[in-house]
Amino acid sequence: MERSQRADHILDVAGELLVAWGYGRVTIDEIARRAKVGKGTVYLHWKTKDALLLAVMLKAQSHIHQRQLELMRADPLEILPSRMLRRHFLDFQGEPVLRAFYTDDADILGRLNDTAKKEFAELMAQGDRHLRRHLEVLREHGLVRNDTDVHHQQYALLATSNGFFTAEALLSDRAPDTLKVRADILARTIRSALEVSADGGSCSGGPDSGPGSDLDSGPGSDSGSRSGSDSRSGSGPDAASTRMRVAAAAAAPEIIACYEHFNELCAQEMRRQVRD
Repeated sequence: MERSQRADHILDVAGELLVAWGYGRVTIDEIARRAKVGKGTVYLHWKTKDALLLAVMLKAQSHIHQRQLELMRADPLEILPSRMLRRHFLDFQGEPVLRAFYTDDADILGRLNDTAKKEFAELMAQGDRHLRRHLEVLREHGLVRNDTDVHHQQYALLATSNGFFTAEALLSDRAPDTLKVRADILARTIRSALEVSADGGSCSGGPDSGPGSDLDSGPGSDSGSRSGSDSRSGSGPDAASTRMRVAAAAAAPEIIACYEHFNELCAQEMRRQVRD
């Protein structure tokens, strides 16, 4: 097994144990035993248990960012906050380590949560700066509202999304019964608060109104079979949807570059945790 493959395998085992047992019970000895490597082999990669478990968190974060980048490259409309947060919400449910971090789950993370916040302070600040620039670019291209301060929009987006993430633990007995429905509620909430509809107005209409709700999302969409009269005349829902797609395509390269840079920062932080 190559060094990088062995490290990835150790990280996977460590993540499984962290979620199953919690920080306090996980030991390097048990990680090595489950990974079928020697204890010394684990220490060849990471100096301490904390460094190893911090790398587990970074790897999970990197997976989410990689998936988001793939979606944005394939469809520029994925840069819209409602779509991005919907996907993040769904992805986070598949990353229990990150769920524990963002909900301050002391049973799983113990003191590692405080360590992570100190170790990742600059990375989290960079993430905030990238999100701020993301919103600024969307405003420049008319894809989100510009009738309020961008800092206020950033706060609203973070507060709303964090509330939905936390609600998974606090309101589980009162929540709609499928994850997809809850993700759709989050998307509609973000859309109504921040985004501009395809015809240029704010998204304050019905629950399914707003950017992307009436746009084709790839091959197989029936949008091309709709009447083309509005599109040819330059007005109507088809023309408005086309204009939104054009605006998203123009905004996407800079936003994608921001997240590529952030993903590289995550990779650098992972390398920093590795033993020299």
